[in-house]
Amino acid sequence: MTPDRAISLIQDRFGLEAPGEPRSLTVEVPVARWVEFFAFARETLGCRFFSFLTAVDWKEQGLEVVCRVENLDDGVGITAKTRLAPDARCPSLTGLYRGADWMERECYDMFGVRFDGHPDLRRILLSQDWEGHPLRKDYAVDTPHAPYR
Repeated sequence: MTPDRAISLIQDRFGLEAPGEPRSLTVEVPVARWVEFFAFARETLGCRFFSFLTAVDWKEQGLEVVCRVENLDDGVGITAKTRLAPDARCPSLTGLYRGADWMERECYDMFGVRFDGHPDLRRILLSQDWEGHPLRKDYAVDTPHAPYR
């Protein structure tokens, strides 16, 4: 699969632009088509390697989930982004990529993004009674907490 062919298939199927370097595409995907896009990337484009998933808090623009998958055989990588509504909900990719499990949990823990369909969405880095999500812009950094042990 060449990068040009991948761009062509993405544009034909989803009507999305895929700018980027020849072997590293960046795509903005609507949250309603998040799982559909990654199923397409896995099966049609051969992107079977799940590299990472995280979120970015753009404050006024809200939260954005960013995920990268790669086709290691052909050297093609896709970075997909989706903007979330204020309730910060996104479909889970754990049904397609087992590697998404802990990264989605970390994203929930640090940013408060709820991944619908995740098999075990609970905190992974902080204690279960921790209040708030430390990587969000609205998190009060001066909030007193008991020492972490």
